[in-house]
Amino acid sequence: MRKVCYILWPLLFVFTIVSDQLLKYWTVTHLELWQSRPFIPYLLQLTRVHNTGAAWSSFSGQTVLLVCVNVILLSAVVFVLVRRIVRHPLGVTACVLILGGGIGNIIDRLRLGYVVDMFELLFMDFPVFNLADCFLVVGTILGCAYYLWIYETHDAPKKEGPHGTDDPAGRC
Repeated sequence: MRKVCYILWPLLFVFTIVSDQLLKYWTVTHLELWQSRPFIPYLLQLTRVHNTGAAWSSFSGQTVLLVCVNVILLSAVVFVLVRRIVRHPLGVTACVLILGGGIGNIIDRLRLGYVVDMFELLFMDFPVFNLADCFLVVGTILGCAYYLWIYETHDAPKKEGPHGTDDPAGRC
């Protein structure tokens, strides 16, 4: 299982970035700014938006700040992967999705000065978002599940009890 994951994680990483960039390219070449096209009736339409900020357009126009913050956060994710702090497949998958989504949006910010967004929900008032954002959200949800239910038993440093055992109560 682990050997398969070692092959799949780099492929997932590349897939997240390439699919995000291809969808953004398609959006820019097929839709004018603010133009919409039906996608899933009553649920989702494609609408081309240029977002110079972060979520909900916060920090609009602060491209340098947003790139710096993203690079710092993604560096922390790389750190936990390289130092093998996160080793369980669910945790690593979460990190890979976060890295791919983050890099997908950084590419836009550095290349264009804004992020191309295209998914507009029709059943609720919600900001337009892109595929990289989807990868970030799914990665974050998986990361939370990993931390809440797996980290402590799989990846957390073992604490030795007073008698040199892994049992903090010193029981055998």
